[in-house]
Amino acid sequence: MSNYFIHLNQKRCISCKACEVHCKAKNKVPPGAKLGQLVSIGPIEKQGKPAYPTIFLPCFHCENPWCVAACPTGAMRRREDGIVYVEKSLCVGCKACILACPWKVPQWDELNGQVIKCDLCQDRIDEGLDPACVSACTTRALTFVRPNQASRFARQDFAQKLLLSQSG
Repeated sequence: MSNYFIHLNQKRCISCKACEVHCKAKNKVPPGAKLGQLVSIGPIEKQGKPAYPTIFLPCFHCENPWCVAACPTGAMRRREDGIVYVEKSLCVGCKACILACPWKVPQWDELNGQVIKCDLCQDRIDEGLDPACVSACTTRALTFVRPNQASRFARQDFAQKLLLSQSG
C-alpha cells in the first residue's frame, strides 16, 4: 500500500470535475486520457429516491502492482513511499502495464507513444504540496492523507452528520 491516499467526501463533491481539469493541465494529459477521474455510479435507491454517488478513481498505487511486474523494461516503478510511476526514458510503449492493471489505470499517450498514469503528482508531494487534483477541488471534497488518517476523516464525517441530525 502507498503511504498516501486521496479521500473523497461525497457529501462535498458537486461533480464539477475541477480535479480532472487541473490534473490534465498539470500533467499535459492528451485528449481521451484521464489520470484520475470522477465516476458517478448508480442509480441506487437512497431513502426511497434515486441517488448517483460519485467516486474518485486515481491510481491505487498497489503494494504489489501488477503493472510494475508486467513491465519488461523496468519503466513502471514503485518508490519506497509506494508511489507507482512511469520512468518515461525507459518506456518503449509495449502497453504490457495497461493489460496487467485490473483497473486499466495506465493510459496510452498516442502523441508520445508511451504509457502515462497517475503518480499522485510526485513532484508536488516531494515539495510538500498536495496533488493537483486535490489542490484544485473547489469544494474541498478531495483530501490528500496517509491511509491511517482516512479512517479519521470517515469518523469526522459521521460525527458531523450525527450533529446535524440532532440539531435539526
